[in-house]
Amino acid sequence: MFDPSKPMITLTDKAADRVKSLLAGANEDGILGLRVGVKTVGCNGLSYFVEYAKDKGRFEDVVESNGVKLFIDPTSVMFIIGSQMDWEESAMSSRFVFSNPNEIARCGCGESFTVADNAALA
Repeated sequence: MFDPSKPMITLTDKAADRVKSLLAGANEDGILGLRVGVKTVGCNGLSYFVEYAKDKGRFEDVVESNGVKLFIDPTSVMFIIGSQMDWEESAMSSRFVFSNPNEIARCGCGESFTVADNAALA
């Protein structure tokens, strides 16, 4: 069950270092952090998105983890609550990966996932 005293999402040290590197190298002014959420796509229904945040959107939560600000898309909160964001590098790819206690299934390629109907209560 989700503990409201803990952040809705956390970053590992590797993910925080990567975000700091991305923000330092961004060519745009005024970037405050990263926006994290989910969108409806893929074979299992939902997929994570990560993008630069230049402002705080209406009703967005702001989570600070390891010195990095994450702006949480309000329509995504119930799907990512309790998740951990990590950075993974291999010979073939590098990407942010999520460990989400609400997931009940993930597609074979790892790009989309499904949550339980009561994910917001997890």
